[in-house]
Amino acid sequence: MTRIAFIGAGSLGFTRNLVRDILTFPLLRDSTLVLMDINPERLAWSRQAVQKLVDRSGAKAKVEATTDRRAALRGADAVLCTILAGGVEIFRHDLEIPKKYGIDTNVGDTRSISGIFRALRTIPVMLDIVRDMERYCPDAILLNYSNPMAMLCRAMQRSSPVKVTGLCHSVQGTASMLAKWIGATDDQITYVCAGINHQAFYVEFNKDGKDAYPLIRKAVARKEIYQEEIVRNEMFLALGYYVTESSGHNSEYNWWFRKRQDLIKKYCLRGTGWNPGVYAAILKNYLGRQKTWKTLVRQVVEQAGTMSMERGREYAAYIINAWMGGDGFLFNGNVPNDGIIDNLPAKACVEVPVLANKRGFNAIHVGPLPPQCVALVHLSVCIEEMAVEAAITGDPTLLYQACCYDPLCAAVLGLREIKQMVQEMLKKNKPYLPQFKNINIA
Repeated sequence: MTRIAFIGAGSLGFTRNLVRDILTFPLLRDSTLVLMDINPERLAWSRQAVQKLVDRSGAKAKVEATTDRRAALRGADAVLCTILAGGVEIFRHDLEIPKKYGIDTNVGDTRSISGIFRALRTIPVMLDIVRDMERYCPDAILLNYSNPMAMLCRAMQRSSPVKVTGLCHSVQGTASMLAKWIGATDDQITYVCAGINHQAFYVEFNKDGKDAYPLIRKAVARKEIYQEEIVRNEMFLALGYYVTESSGHNSEYNWWFRKRQDLIKKYCLRGTGWNPGVYAAILKNYLGRQKTWKTLVRQVVEQAGTMSMERGREYAAYIINAWMGGDGFLFNGNVPNDGIIDNLPAKACVEVPVLANKRGFNAIHVGPLPPQCVALVHLSVCIEEMAVEAAITGDPTLLYQACCYDPLCAAVLGLREIKQMVQEMLKKNKPYLPQFKNINIA
């Protein structure tokens, strides 16, 4: 019997869908599903939804719920993590303080100044999780869905022997989008995608075994397609390779789109999945969820009794099935760069093709990224290496230096302004940063 622990099970919609997928694999239908969350109310709702799915499926899976993380991890074979360290009341400052300095954020959970501060708050929690796993389930795999993906996984992978990979739906989601644009089905498409999370590139994209990039260029030339993903399409036209993750996210990761209001108006107010895709609307969205989450949770629980039991496309259940002895599964995961991408630093957390089986996570060699792509990706890696080191050691000066090189910060602010902004954010986040004994930047 497989024991699967869900850390952050109060992310109810996500937990529900992952459980649905798990129950579709014969090898996993008698699993023990252990739900853990620090919020007892959300946990109770989650247990109701998951039990409904189990009952409806006819599976013999057992459902447990606990607020005790160590109890949840004890004896686990696989662990899924979907946590948020600190609520919206602290996350809002990741958006509001940079906005005061002229930095207009779109999503703010992965990269740039907002993503770095989310990493500072979350890395201590993630390191506690892997240390608990070392004690209570040392042979288990950890599948992380929490952002900022690359920095969290890098911190865990450098600090613990636990088998860790990070999972994101941007690779398979973008591949399906591109397939649709060129009139292909997912079955007709093959690709090699590599880089870092949210900033990986399809170095190969084929339809029926032939290069499909000429077809993508023709598609992007159509107005309706161009406007669907303006930022990413502009990047594709300039760089020649298509990047994963949405235009909204990618507009934050470089110098080109969010440094002036006229550029934001031209490129960032549509086609991002966030409407209108600027700071004020994002914050309103997040704050609004605080007031409506109980209604939304009830809806999710009700839907669990009627939703389709057809297997979805998230990677986690396929990987757990492979780890427990089922068919091997090829996916794009976040793993240490052990000679996988030749022109990125060793041990950096890269997002590359990985084969999951009983041996664990077996990354596949990609080779070098194209120079025009690696220039952008390498900078992000260097920034994130500094940010992770700062998060682990509690070094405020190294943190500031990481932010100095962030493309969006550097495009908008001077060095002294960046220092002032980082110092202000450190003061606001101090209660969530136990690793920082001193928050004063030298």
